[in-house]
Amino acid sequence: MKFSKKILAVLALLPGFVLANECPYPLDRAPERSDVASLQNGAKLFVNYCLNCHSASSMRYNRLRELGLNEEQIKNNLLFSGEKVGDMMNIAMRPADAKAWFGAVPPDLSVITRARSSSCGSGADHLYTYLRTFYKDDSRPTGWNNMVVPNVAMPHVLWQLQGVRTAKMVEGEDPHEHGKKMLKFAGFEEVSKGQLSSQEFDTQVADLVAYMNWMAEPAQDLRKRLGAIVLLFLACFAFLAWRLNASYWKDVK
Repeated sequence: MKFSKKILAVLALLPGFVLANECPYPLDRAPERSDVASLQNGAKLFVNYCLNCHSASSMRYNRLRELGLNEEQIKNNLLFSGEKVGDMMNIAMRPADAKAWFGAVPPDLSVITRARSSSCGSGADHLYTYLRTFYKDDSRPTGWNNMVVPNVAMPHVLWQLQGVRTAKMVEGEDPHEHGKKMLKFAGFEEVSKGQLSSQEFDTQVADLVAYMNWMAEPAQDLRKRLGAIVLLFLACFAFLAWRLNASYWKDVK
């Protein structure tokens, strides 16, 4: 009886677990952009817009040579505060100052695409949607809010490229509680235009996310190539073993 009661208790809690795991905002699929030009552009965007507050303490600047950049190009285009090419991508801002200014310490972005993977989508999908769904919200300390991460502490660092938007909210039915009303998102309303068109901005964000995805595992392309070679070798070896086995037992009745 005690075991049956435990099973019933778990079953009773399952709907709550399902609701808790629902995605608060549908994630857009991040475009596949693995060419060198896109990754180089993503690295430039990362250094200019992300590396002011976020560090990438597991990545060295000289690793960017794998993206086709030489040391001179890295020095002239990606180093601004006296760092050396062999240094880690750290920032000068102290965690205590970051917490005082933003209310939270900005996370390290070295493996952020892996950390953000969930049942709702990949980490790249999360970041791609997150960076494109900021909107103006004067009730927030930074003046900005986000659809993927509500009440986010991070301001919209790409607002000059995207422009300023507000979120249009309309009253609707709560899908989880019959008869209860709630505010639902009904799209963005443009307040002022940015430097880029919507399509151009999406392309820039896709490059930035592609770079962060590469940064989380710079050797992933080599790993995939080696994996294909290993599988091909195993297939050839299996074929030879099969034929050798057939030859060895051909005279055995």
